[in-house]
Amino acid sequence: MADWDIKKLRILRTLQELGTVTATAEALHMTPSAVSQQLTGLAKQLGVTLLEAHGRRVRLTDAAQLVLRHAEAVFAQLERADAELLGYLRGEAGQVRVGAFSTAVPALVVPAVQELRRTHPGLSVVVREAEAEAAYELLAEGSVDLALSLAAHAPTPRDPRFSRVSLLADPLDVALPAGHPLAAEPGLRLADLANEPWIFGSSGPWSQITLTACESAGFVPEQAHAAADWGAILAMVAAGMGVALVPRMAMAGGPGSRGERGGTGVALRVLHADQPRRHVVAAARRGSEGAPGLARVLAALRQAAAAQAPGEATRHPS
Repeated sequence: MADWDIKKLRILRTLQELGTVTATAEALHMTPSAVSQQLTGLAKQLGVTLLEAHGRRVRLTDAAQLVLRHAEAVFAQLERADAELLGYLRGEAGQVRVGAFSTAVPALVVPAVQELRRTHPGLSVVVREAEAEAAYELLAEGSVDLALSLAAHAPTPRDPRFSRVSLLADPLDVALPAGHPLAAEPGLRLADLANEPWIFGSSGPWSQITLTACESAGFVPEQAHAAADWGAILAMVAAGMGVALVPRMAMAGGPGSRGERGGTGVALRVLHADQPRRHVVAAARRGSEGAPGLARVLAALRQAAAAQAPGEATRHPS
C-alpha cells in the first residue's frame, strides 16, 4: 500500500493551484528546494511520477491529478473531523452517558435533554435507568459518565473516585385517601400519622427513606403493604389501604400533573412543620467533571432541578 503523506499532498495541491514551485514555496513559507524535495519524496512513496518539465515550469502528470482527486476527499474528511473535534472541545458535540434512578428520568433528565437538543443539537445524551445505588456502580466501571442518585445511598463526598454535586432537596408529601379524617387537617404533621397503616417498599432506598423520615418524626411506621411502583402505591392509598410518603419530584415528573397521578381518590398534603426531604445528587468520576460536554449536561440538569422546585435546588459541589 502506498504511503499517503498529508503534508506532502497539501504541497502538491498548492502547486496545482499556483502553478510554480516558487509561488508554492512563498505561499507555504518554504524554500523552493524544500518544496522540490518534499514532492520528490512523495513521488517515491507513491511509486509514480508526479511532475514533468514544461518549459521553465513544471506540470502535474495524469498520475498526480489522480492522486489529488482522491486527496481532496481526504482533505474534506479532515476538515469535518477538525470541525467535529472543535465542537467536542467546546462541549457542543460528542456523547455523554447518564445513569439515573426512575423518578429522576422524567423530572430531571428528560427536561435537560430537551433543552440541550435546542441549544446544543450536536451533543448526544444517552440515558440508562438504574437504581440509586446501582448508578454508582455503573459510574465506577465506566458504563456511564454521570450518575444521578440519592445522597443517602451514595458514597461519601470524601470518596476519592467521585466528584459530587447536589442538585435538589426534593420534598416528600404525604398521600392519604381522599376521605381520610386528616386529609383536610390544617397544619398536618408527619407525627399525626404515627398510628396509620403505611405503604412503602419492602427494601431498597425508598424503604429506608420512609423509615428514616418517620423515625425522625418520633415513630416507627407500621408497614401494611409493600410496593415500589408509584401507580400501585397511589392506587392502594385511593382504596383506603394506607398512607404513603411520595416525593414531589415523582408526582411532578412524567405524564400528568400531581392531581392526575394521585387521582380523585388521593389527597396529597404538604407537611409544613416537619417536611422530610430526599437529596438528589449528580456524580462524575473525579477529574472528568471539567469535560465540556459533561459540564453542559450537568448545567442543564441544574436548570431542570431549579425549575422542578424553585428555592429547593442547590448548586454547590461536595
